[in-house]
Amino acid sequence: MDSRPDPQRRPSSHARPGLLTLLLAPSLLLATVAWAASPPATRGEEAMVVSPDRHATAIGLATLRAGGNAVDAAVAVTFALGVTYPLAGPIGGGGFALYRTPDGEAHALDFREVAPARLRAELFLDEEGRPIPGLSVDGGLAVGVPGTVAGLAEAHRRWGALPWEDLVRPAVELAAGGFEVSPFLALTLERQHQRLAADAEAREIFLRQGRPLAAGARLVQTDLAATLDTVARQGAAGFYGGPVASALVAALERAGGVMEASDLERYRPVLRAPLYGSYRGRRVICFPPPSSGGVALLQILGMLERHDLRAAGFGSSLAIHLIAEAERRAFADRSRWLGDPDFAQVPVEALLDPDYLAERAAGIRPRRATPSRKIAPGEMPVTIEAGETLHLVTADAAGGAVSLTATLNGWFGSAMVAAGTGVLLNNEMDDFALAPGVPNLYGLLGGKANAVEPRKRPLSSMSPTIIERAEAGGRPLLVLGSPGGSTIISTVAQVLINVVDHELPLQAAVDAPRFHHQWQPDRIFHEPRAFSDDVVRALRERGHDLRELTRFQGNANAIGLAPDGAWLGAADPRRQGAAAGY
Repeated sequence: MDSRPDPQRRPSSHARPGLLTLLLAPSLLLATVAWAASPPATRGEEAMVVSPDRHATAIGLATLRAGGNAVDAAVAVTFALGVTYPLAGPIGGGGFALYRTPDGEAHALDFREVAPARLRAELFLDEEGRPIPGLSVDGGLAVGVPGTVAGLAEAHRRWGALPWEDLVRPAVELAAGGFEVSPFLALTLERQHQRLAADAEAREIFLRQGRPLAAGARLVQTDLAATLDTVARQGAAGFYGGPVASALVAALERAGGVMEASDLERYRPVLRAPLYGSYRGRRVICFPPPSSGGVALLQILGMLERHDLRAAGFGSSLAIHLIAEAERRAFADRSRWLGDPDFAQVPVEALLDPDYLAERAAGIRPRRATPSRKIAPGEMPVTIEAGETLHLVTADAAGGAVSLTATLNGWFGSAMVAAGTGVLLNNEMDDFALAPGVPNLYGLLGGKANAVEPRKRPLSSMSPTIIERAEAGGRPLLVLGSPGGSTIISTVAQVLINVVDHELPLQAAVDAPRFHHQWQPDRIFHEPRAFSDDVVRALRERGHDLRELTRFQGNANAIGLAPDGAWLGAADPRRQGAAAGY
């Protein structure tokens, strides 16, 4: 990344055109996007914001210009996305934030949703112990205790510079005044309108005369504005207590849930120790469990470091094969060993041990795929028993940077809005392993470490990541992440590989076609026309089963470092995100 400068400069603020055509006719447009020359990344000498929505990005940039730091900008952007990006970003969900201070110290703040105290696995099962369809996705039982507001408040308390109310107030005004529905939001409303129509409050907000809001319509969220105003004035206490909390509990009780006021009152974000690894001489900072993303990413990179991907060639069948084989093994380990470390012994050190990774990598054959049925989760040298998401990145003039992923799980979460609050509620309980051998919404399998338990955090694939030079100091080289359920891990790994191994310019690294292997099912999923006919033929000859996706994979947003020390911002063209800097 720092060895190949962008050939041109782009204006300081840039919104990537949303690929609505990609969603409607993906096989046609993605081929054009994937292989056409990418434009240069957005440039900012002092600061940078990249998010999946132009309104939120503009608010983040204004926050930085007003003297805020990267954390202030991330808080303001996240609240704004709760208004403009309801498919994934409302305050009824949770997430992870990875913060690197200007002096290079890293912090991992976990504000993941938590299972209510009265939640039990048997509530999701029938008399024969099988999951009842839909209960973990729709209805009151699907909803975990939201963590976003508490997490943002904690981040601000620890590291923020501007007053709290100044960071929330722009979202209040955006919700009250409204904004024009983008083509991408209109399409997601169309796809999910039956679920939204089933809830009276959601129907009132997002539909008109029984039809979802169309592109160009004005979306005003008066109740959400009032809730955000309460949060602006009272802080997190205004969300986890008082009328807002009472409304959340009442809505879930009516929908068959078991959340109580005490669940909200006792919610706390957790500050965790980040994971550190290395790849090709760079230091990799990742999020620890209950994210599976950090462990899996470092496993993938650790196995791939034994192969020369640059020599294999960008987009070659050999490079794709090697990456898929490493992903296959990492996801196999994920299925057994990873969960909430507050409830299960998670053998992180053993999973990342160089000797263990060497053993796992030794089974990768360059000319032949290993069937997943022949790959079991690895035996540890210790004794132990998605959906829809969003990602944003911010960076400030002092060198501080935030990589933040937030989620509701599925599109619009549970598609329920608590009356009088405007708050869309998550369906995060589907991320638990409800029963052995039963996949979740994203087809992922889980084990005992991720079983349903009261007050437990479900395992996540969210992977906020920061890359820096091996030596301490200076601005980080790369700040990135993505939404996409289980594909998050693959997306982050491939953007990183594109930058480090193939030395693609930042925007090209984000734009490049993507693929995914998660052990089970045993196939490579890939974006439409991501592979040439020759590559497809070669992969099949190696024994891979290929499945073309009907739409894009992920929505990676990234900040990188130019050779002269300026920030570069890359918004993923797969959606209508925007990068802006100054």
